[in-house]
Amino acid sequence: MGGVFVLARIKAVKADHSWESALGRFLEYKRAESLAEQTQNDYTQHVSRFMKRYPNAWSTSDRLAEAAFEYLAEDIAPSTYNNRLVYLRTFFNWCVERGIIGSNPIANIKKRKADPRIVNIDEKILRELLKLPDQDKYTGLRDYCLILITLDCGIRPSEAFRLLPVDFREKAAEICIPAKIAKARKSRTLPLSGMTVRAIRKLLLARPDEWGPDTPIFCTYEGRQMNRHTWGDRLELYSEQLGFRIRPYDLRHAFSLEYIRSGAGAFGLQKMLGHGGMEMTRRYVALANEDLKVEHAKASPLNKLAAVTKRNTIIKKRK
Repeated sequence: MGGVFVLARIKAVKADHSWESALGRFLEYKRAESLAEQTQNDYTQHVSRFMKRYPNAWSTSDRLAEAAFEYLAEDIAPSTYNNRLVYLRTFFNWCVERGIIGSNPIANIKKRKADPRIVNIDEKILRELLKLPDQDKYTGLRDYCLILITLDCGIRPSEAFRLLPVDFREKAAEICIPAKIAKARKSRTLPLSGMTVRAIRKLLLARPDEWGPDTPIFCTYEGRQMNRHTWGDRLELYSEQLGFRIRPYDLRHAFSLEYIRSGAGAFGLQKMLGHGGMEMTRRYVALANEDLKVEHAKASPLNKLAAVTKRNTIIKKRK
């Protein structure tokens, strides 16, 4: 009986389901749920990277558990750890529900606490950044527009990459983010400044005639959709010239902090960013308030008054 039990455990990962076929079915299921294309790509990347590093992991439950534990035990940042955990755990759970694997070895493992990386970019650096793209070239003009729109309305890079010309409403000075490309799957309309509207209009006029309405507003010079890696590489080039590293999401953070510093409300920021809850918005508010305290400490009129009072006040000792 003991041998039968061990054999059953060893065969917990069914032989007729390779990880490739399981992943393919999983992605079909997620597409039916209208999962964002970028997130589908992320699942493919995370699962494929794990399985290629541990090619024997899919053969038995014990090997799968051993590989998963070793993979998560690597010396990596909390954010990287959490990404690995979430993508693999979701995929494994789906496989368990369909009887493809017997159990999920990381089902009950918790995330690591990771504070969000919010970078405060000085206004002078942002001004210098806007001067760097060569607007006489398509890619430079596109980069300039991408920087502008992110600083103007805080749009997510992944949402900006999928915007189509029809989503740009020039007369109304706004951009519409359809539900199908929004991270939270809720459409929202964001106002744009005149500077951004004029820049996007110029970018659209620079498009080749062969690019149709399905070619994204912010695309490669070949008319293909951009992604966070291609945009990250472009910002890396500008960062080297600036001597200050700027990543795609840093521009969204810059918008959020300036929005709060300018006196706008937290609920307005939440709607602009497309957040489902207030947790991240509260972090921006807290950081902006800390900045306010620092500025107050520097600029309070009482600083000068206190200095004068201190000079003019003589305390006599009591006899």
